Amino acid sequence: MKPSVLISIALLIGAVAVFLVARWVGVGGANKTGLRTVVAASVVDAGMPLTASNLRVLQWPGQTAPQGGFDSPEKVIGRVTRQPLVPGEPILESRLAPVDMKGGLSATLEPGKRAITVRVNDVIGVAGFALPGSYVDVLVSARDARNEPFSKIVLDRVKVLAVAQETAADPAKPKVVNAVTLELTPAESERLDLARSVGNLSLALRNELDRTLLTSAGTRLDDLMHETAHSTGSGPAAIDPRTNAAATRTAPSARPVARGVEEFRGIQREMGSEL
Repeated sequence: MKPSVLISIALLIGAVAVFLVARWVGVGGANKTGLRTVVAASVVDAGMPLTASNLRVLQWPGQTAPQGGFDSPEKVIGRVTRQPLVPGEPILESRLAPVDMKGGLSATLEPGKRAITVRVNDVIGVAGFALPGSYVDVLVSARDARNEPFSKIVLDRVKVLAVAQETAADPAKPKVVNAVTLELTPAESERLDLARSVGNLSLALRNELDRTLLTSAGTRLDDLMHETAHSTGSGPAAIDPRTNAAATRTAPSARPVARGVEEFRGIQREMGSEL
C-alpha cells in the first residue's frame, strides 16, 4: 500500500476521533450546566433562614439532579429550614418551611402539632442525652385517689424539638439542661399538662427507629414489692410436708409410774393401793 494512502487513512481516523471527542465534551458540558444543584455551604440549624453566605452551587454528578432540589441560590434565599443541614447537603423543598413562614421554632413544627416545654433535671432529662430530634417516652410518678404511689407512661414516642433554647446539639457532647420542648398533638398537650400538675415527669430515651406503641397499665407499689419478693426469694419459706409431718408427730406418752403406800407387817412388805 502506498504511503499516501496510509496517511489519508490515518488522517480520516484522526478526524473521526476528534469529532467524537468534541461531541462527547459538548454533551457532558450541557449535562453539567443542567445539573447545577444548590447545597449548604455550612451548618444551618433548624428554624434558621437561608442566606447567600451559607449556600453554594455544585455540579451534581449523574444524569439527574436530586428530586426537589434547586439550581439557583436566589430561589431559596430567605427560606427557613425545618430540619438541620450539614455542609454539602442538597437544599430540598421537603426540608424547608413554606415560603411565607418566618424563622424560629414554629417553622420546625409539623402541621397540626404544638410545642410545649417541661422542666427536667439532670436525671429526669436522661442526663443530657435527650437531644433535638430524639424521641422519648414521658412518664408520670404520682399518687392516686387512695394516696398510693404509681408510675405510668402517659405519652409514647414524642419528638424532642429543643433542649433549653437550642434546636440543635452535638450528640458527642451531651448537655444537662433544665427544660425540654416537645412536639405534641393538641390532645397530647392536654395530657402532658395534666400529668405535670399531679406528679413528677420523667423522660425515657428510645430508639428513633422504634415505632412500637406501648400499652402499659402502669406500675404500683404492690406490683413492685411483689416482683421484688419473687425475684429475691424473700417472704414466707416453703414448708416441706414430710418435714412438717415429722415435726408435728406426737411423741408416745410415757407410762405413768405407779405410786402407792408401802405397808410393813412384821417382816413382809405389801404394796398398798395407788394414789
